[in-house]
Amino acid sequence: MIKTFVMLITLFATALPALATSLLRDADIEHAFSELARPILQVAGLRPDQVKIMLVDDGSFNAFVIDRHHIFLNSGLVLKTRSPEMLQSVIAHEVAHIANGHISRRMQNIQATRNAVRFGVALALATGGANKNPELGAGLAIGMSNSAQRVLNSHTQSEEISADQTALRYFSKLGIDANGTLQVLDYLSAQEYLASDRQDPYARTHPLSRDRLRSAKAQAQAQEPTIPDPNAHYWHARALAKISAFSQNPDQILKKSKTAFSQDISHMQRAIALSRRGKLPQALKAIEKAQALRPNDPFFQDLKAELLMRNRQFSQAADAYSKAVSMAPDQALILAGQGRALLAAGQNISALQSLKKARDMDFKNINLLHDLALVYAKLENQGMAALITAERFGLTGALKDAQRHAKKAEALLPQGSPPWQRAQDILNANHLKSN
Repeated sequence: MIKTFVMLITLFATALPALATSLLRDADIEHAFSELARPILQVAGLRPDQVKIMLVDDGSFNAFVIDRHHIFLNSGLVLKTRSPEMLQSVIAHEVAHIANGHISRRMQNIQATRNAVRFGVALALATGGANKNPELGAGLAIGMSNSAQRVLNSHTQSEEISADQTALRYFSKLGIDANGTLQVLDYLSAQEYLASDRQDPYARTHPLSRDRLRSAKAQAQAQEPTIPDPNAHYWHARALAKISAFSQNPDQILKKSKTAFSQDISHMQRAIALSRRGKLPQALKAIEKAQALRPNDPFFQDLKAELLMRNRQFSQAADAYSKAVSMAPDQALILAGQGRALLAAGQNISALQSLKKARDMDFKNINLLHDLALVYAKLENQGMAALITAERFGLTGALKDAQRHAKKAEALLPQGSPPWQRAQDILNANHLKSN
């Protein structure tokens, strides 16, 4: 995504030094993914609140899972989907890999991955234990070398056929049109005719076979007629509209907005495009028109706050975030945005409260950790500032920097206190640097 997308949507670099991968965090887009994934997760016997669908800043057609709690979708894949069923077919396929135990077997090979991953796992466990929540740190370190990426994310032909069959059974039970699956398989079929270095990663990690294609077509043809789901169509259109509004030419977006899926999405696209062109008053009017159509939508309020923040209207942004938080108090990304705005407005005590709440909900937000360390420093708590900085470096795989700041934190924090113990966890991970 372009720089404005990074500024407006909280971005954090994941622990992928070899692959230079990053995630684009946005509460609205992640909510849209959860709406599309919820019925699939439920029919698969998984808890929707324990599986997060996240957006990767990469233009290629790819999706992958690294554990039982996270599914990653490339922005390029999402933008190439022509229907919610097509995107849901990818999600269902990855869910099937989780439900069928394919990921659990790969996680047994975690010791074969690079040191940064093992360090991140250790830090995740320590974080979860400190917060009495073993799920909190899950999936923190997704960085790995190219060889480890293949070990954890590539699948055998038998696993692919199994995942296809399971995903199509989900579709059959839910009444979701299986043509979305065939569209994805047609895409993979076309990729097979390209040289390997020109293929999208999904084609290499999810290999297609004639048996796989034949089996999927037979299942799809046997499916009963389905009725489109308006909710799925809305959230698919909204996610695509928002991603494209931040990544494509603003003038093109203003033209596209005239044919948007719905009026509120049209106003949202216009607000983003106008803001990127430096027209804040017009952008605010546009997002307020969207809010008039959906007055209880916290994500439009969140976007309004982001537009103000981007244009350095910090106090107004903090007020706007406060309203968004009151509408959706369980949204960690909105809380993190509020904390950032309060910090920029000089309201450090309030900023600390918001950022700590957000961190307890979502430890994976690197920008949040940066802001939290900064507010601790402004409040002259250098020990906590050093500890949070150490954890932030640890999650990005910068082990030497993490341990350097952890050493500083150890010297400043009260010996034996929980924060001091967290610093010890990082320092004691030094043995992971061998091998």
